Amino acid sequence: MIPVIFGLSGPVLTPGERAFFASVEPAGYILFKRNIVDRAQVRALTDSLRTLAGRDDLAILIDQEGGRVARMGPPEWPAFPAGPAFARLYRIAPMSAIQAMRANGQALGLMLREVGITVDCAPLLDVAQPDTTEAIACRAYGTEPMTVAALGRAMLEGLAAAGVVGVVKHMPGHGRALVDSHHLLPTVTADEAELAIDLEPFRTLSAAPMGMTSHIVFEAWDRDRPATLSPTVIERIIRERIGFDGLLMTDDIDMKALSGTAGEKAVGALAAGCDLVLDCWARMDEMVEIAGRVPPITSTARARLDRAMASIGEGEGDFAELIARRDALLALADG
Repeated sequence: MIPVIFGLSGPVLTPGERAFFASVEPAGYILFKRNIVDRAQVRALTDSLRTLAGRDDLAILIDQEGGRVARMGPPEWPAFPAGPAFARLYRIAPMSAIQAMRANGQALGLMLREVGITVDCAPLLDVAQPDTTEAIACRAYGTEPMTVAALGRAMLEGLAAAGVVGVVKHMPGHGRALVDSHHLLPTVTADEAELAIDLEPFRTLSAAPMGMTSHIVFEAWDRDRPATLSPTVIERIIRERIGFDGLLMTDDIDMKALSGTAGEKAVGALAAGCDLVLDCWARMDEMVEIAGRVPPITSTARARLDRAMASIGEGEGDFAELIARRDALLALADG
């Protein structure tokens, strides 16, 4: 097994992808809108991936947060609200907001589990600031660490109740970035005291089974390398100060915040201490380069992956009832 999660080019595996994936055995896969048509098609796709891998516990991921980050949506699936809707309710009724988020996460998880998706790249634990880039602000769970942690925990619990693993992101915090790391490399100049605020939600939820890094330079910790490529940030901040011992994956290494070839970025992230590399865009030449350059998955990373996937239960809940409960609670913020 290689320590990589790959994307797919379309709604079915191509012959080339099938042969390549069978030969290199990636740790998992991630789905995007280009891979999504309807329930039957997505279920057939995830079944085909598990058959190819020969593993029922294969990690199949998706970014399904709600709001603008939703790979599955209308008309086949309902739209889900983004984080700020729950943050607004939290300001006036914290327990109601937590209950709403837990119901939201459980409904979302049931939707994913129905089509064979077992890992959701949520919740965001980034603490929003007044000047946070819109790419994060429109998704964030709040501006106070306690709010973010409480809502993040509720999302993790809801997903788990539905039989889906959540991924806390973007470690060690994306809230102070002023630019979108999809397009540019953010540099954060905040000092240790300010950054301690950003770490709080991650420390509170350090027992989460999976986490994702951020492509951001934190000058207080490493002036030369973004977190994804920084042994200092990964070992001293994420592993030691936050206390996170779960499976740590990169954010998508194709994002423009990182420079170099796909293989160079993948090798650099693994050398820095990431367990898995996330490569989303299914470009065969880049996937071949990555597979040819990365080492086999380490025993520690494999144990973390297996532990995370073993945490998945069967999942239960009434989808319509959960949606109704969430919406009734969120309506309190409008009243």
